[in-house]
Amino acid sequence: MTEAAPPAPLLLGRVPRQAFVFSGHMADVPGRREPRFPAALWPAARTAIDATLERLGAGPGDLALTQGAAGGDLLFAEACAARGVPLQFLLPLPEARFIATSVAPSEGHWVDRYLALRPHLLQPPAVLAQDKGRTDSEDAFERCNHWLLDTALGSGSNAMQLIGLWNGEAGDGRGGTAHMMDEARRRGGQVTWIDTRRL
Repeated sequence: MTEAAPPAPLLLGRVPRQAFVFSGHMADVPGRREPRFPAALWPAARTAIDATLERLGAGPGDLALTQGAAGGDLLFAEACAARGVPLQFLLPLPEARFIATSVAPSEGHWVDRYLALRPHLLQPPAVLAQDKGRTDSEDAFERCNHWLLDTALGSGSNAMQLIGLWNGEAGDGRGGTAHMMDEARRRGGQVTWIDTRRL
C-alpha cells in the first residue's frame, strides 16, 4: 500500500481519454433500519452501471477511480475490469481498517470480491495521507472525495465523468455521494446520476 496516490498520468504512463470517478451507496448492512441498497437492487444497479459505461464509451484508454467499498463501488470496479478500463482504488483509511468498516459489514461476499479485484488495479490501493491536525478518521471520507476528484482532474484528461449511484437523499455521514456529486458539478465535471429509487 502506498500513502498517497501518484498523479494519474504516472499510473497510466499516458494521459487518459476520460477519467471516471464513481461514488455510490454501500450495500446495506444486516439489520439496517431503513433499506437503502439491499441485495435485491444489486443486479439492476450493475446493469445500469454497465449501460452508463457503454454509453460513455469506456475502454482501455480511460482511467477509473473509486474507493472500493461494498456495493456500488465494487460493482463499478467489476464492470470496469470487465471492459479493460484501467482501475485504481483510493482509500480514505488504511486498507485493513477500510475493509473492516466499509467492505466486510455489508451483506454478501464483498470482501472476496474486493480481493478478486486487487490484481486488476494499476497499483496497490493508495491511502489518503493522515491529517495530523484531526482525530483518527475525522472527515476522511469527505477528504477522500476531494482526492478522487483532484486525481481525475489532474490526470490530464479533458473529460472527467462522475457516475453516482444515489437515492437523492442525505447520507449517513460526511463524504457521501451527495457531497461528491455537488463537488463534481462545482468543478465542472460531467455527472451521471443512477437513481436507485428507479432501479
